[in-house]
Amino acid sequence: MSTQAWLWISFGLGVFALLALDLGVFQRTAHEVKVKEAMVWSVIWIALALIFNAGIYFARGSDAALKFLAGYILEKSLSVDNLFVFLLIFRYFHVPKIYQHKVLFWGIAGALIMRALFIAGGIALLHYFEWVIYIFGLFLVFTGIKLWTEKDKEIHPEKNPVLILFRRLMPVTQSYEKDKILVKRDNRLYATPLLIVLLVVESTDVIFAIDSIPAVLAITTDPFIVYTSNVFAILGLRALYFALAGMMELFHHLHYGLAAILILVGIKMLISHYYKVPTGIALGTIGAILAVSIIASIRWPKIETKSS
Repeated sequence: MSTQAWLWISFGLGVFALLALDLGVFQRTAHEVKVKEAMVWSVIWIALALIFNAGIYFARGSDAALKFLAGYILEKSLSVDNLFVFLLIFRYFHVPKIYQHKVLFWGIAGALIMRALFIAGGIALLHYFEWVIYIFGLFLVFTGIKLWTEKDKEIHPEKNPVLILFRRLMPVTQSYEKDKILVKRDNRLYATPLLIVLLVVESTDVIFAIDSIPAVLAITTDPFIVYTSNVFAILGLRALYFALAGMMELFHHLHYGLAAILILVGIKMLISHYYKVPTGIALGTIGAILAVSIIASIRWPKIETKSS
């Protein structure tokens, strides 16, 4: 078996072990995740990503390590936008805080599979049809402009086609049944609202993947680097959500920074055949834009409008 195959197998087993440890040991009992606990886990997930990055440095050199770090920071920054949507979904469905971690756990487990499929498809397209890079680039620029002009993020789960189809196929209970997603009543299987929330989270992640995967492919098309950087960013998403849940509205200028990043990454793709932007410059630019947007949010806080 090749070294590359062993890398994939070892990484897959490692991720499975981390998820099993998280769900089976640390989160075995449903509870409301407090900010302090979430902050500790956020630091742990970031530390694991940096340790893995160091391993890439010693195994494959500085260029691969720098690309992993750039892909990780890019995916991590774009995933912050996901957190706003998760918050809106939980508010819309009135999900008790004690069950939110379980929804995010299974949502992220599903996202790991979907991201692998998207990455494989994206790399295959770029390999066999090089001109697709221009489509990816234009799509990222368009998405960035759309995000820049977006005023207030809204969600409409009732219009979600996955949810509409599911409600036609299966009955749903009126209230939450603790942390269960399926219950049996009168010899008939019912879905609970928690399963509905999970379906919305999963289908929403597909939309996020359509934006983020082309962005990471602008950094590198190495399947191992692209997927592992995505996985580490996603694994730390739950802890980051609970750490920032009460502060998300403070970062009201962040979407401008994310929009600028998408636009610049799209431009990087469009000019890639003529000029290769060094990974270090791309990484520094992403970091600078994020810093400016966060500082701007703190310096110029959102003014709450009072209804008369």
